[in-house]
Amino acid sequence: MVEARAWQRMLSGRRLDLLDPSPFDVEIEDIARGLARVARWNGQTSGDHAFSVAEHSVVVEKLFSILNPKSSQADKLTALLHDAAEYVIGDMISPFKTALGLDYKDFETRLETAVHLRFSLPATPRPALAKTIKKADIYCAYFEAIQIAGFTEAEADKYFTKPPGDIRIKIAPLSVAEAETLFLQRFAQLTLD
Repeated sequence: MVEARAWQRMLSGRRLDLLDPSPFDVEIEDIARGLARVARWNGQTSGDHAFSVAEHSVVVEKLFSILNPKSSQADKLTALLHDAAEYVIGDMISPFKTALGLDYKDFETRLETAVHLRFSLPATPRPALAKTIKKADIYCAYFEAIQIAGFTEAEADKYFTKPPGDIRIKIAPLSVAEAETLFLQRFAQLTLD
């Protein structure tokens, strides 16, 4: 009988154990590559390119920084990495995550913890920080919904939270290579400053 494999080989050569992920097996290049190839909205967006989780992450960090101009570099990095676990598990739409239940969330949390520890962040963000990052994430979803996912403003107002009136973000899906580069550049800015 063959033992089931519970690890993912990354292009860096790392083997990430999905059941017990180690921060020592997390590399930012693997995260950027994976997130750049994962489509938001299950790919149901307009334009020549899917809107990747890598690009979404950069936009969420930008929104977070606009909403919290005095935030630390570590808090901004936490915002950038808010969906980092998706480099391994993909971007499941919220309704599907709800249907899967707590087991999925526990699995996702273990991966997020490994990513945070790898980059010297607290294993779990402070509740207030997590809440403000989630707010930026929800605002980003609103912009995505009306600009590339086919929602009318009335529908977006019903299902998402409209950002404050003075915040404007243009969603322009990039190629995989451009999204990967954008994510790595923002990571470098946040870790080298």
